[in-house]
Amino acid sequence: MEVSSDQSMWLIPPHFALWIPAQTHHRIHMPGPVSMRTLYLRAGLAARLEPGCAVLHVTPLLRELIVETVSIGQLRMRDRYGCALRDVLISQLQKASPVPTFVTLPREERALAVAQAILLNPAESKSMAILCSEVGVSVRTIERVFRRDIGTSFESWRRQVRLTKAVELLVSGCSIKEVAYKVGYCQSSAFVEMFRRTFGTTPKAWISALETLGQRSTEPQSRLSLAP
Repeated sequence: MEVSSDQSMWLIPPHFALWIPAQTHHRIHMPGPVSMRTLYLRAGLAARLEPGCAVLHVTPLLRELIVETVSIGQLRMRDRYGCALRDVLISQLQKASPVPTFVTLPREERALAVAQAILLNPAESKSMAILCSEVGVSVRTIERVFRRDIGTSFESWRRQVRLTKAVELLVSGCSIKEVAYKVGYCQSSAFVEMFRRTFGTTPKAWISALETLGQRSTEPQSRLSLAP
């Protein structure tokens, strides 16, 4: 599932959650069958969570808390069980680890054209100079726009796009070698190192952890979308 808001886009892997702050205008794209559970939290209940949208890792405990809350429908604060469930749920949300599977797009028209070319083909190996020449803009201009609009260099942004695509491919069952090739790495070892620097673990260990938690399935994937 993909969620976009303003110039940013988040990829939500199966059994992860997206935290959406109150009054955030957003769009949801589901390329396939999706079962999604949504919680609405009263403003101020989770003040310590991210001020912006964020993809969160859902532990088995947090997953069960969400399922139980949805099954109840509305937690009544006069009910002791509802209060206890709310408190544990908020605590687990605040402890949930954010996952860097988002991409921010530049606003400037020519820079956006370059960005969209990469999004369409993350494995694109063309140099920045060639990409810029194709839309009639200088490398210096593109670098300046990316740093102004996104706060990072173009090459750092391209690595983030590849990482986001890699997560999507890994959870869909592709091998590490396949993923590395599809996101533009000639050698798997270079991709593994990039993944490790970002997630603190290798792709193999990351996927293994998901399998251990029972978070991969051949059935239509469940997604969790959380909003206050």
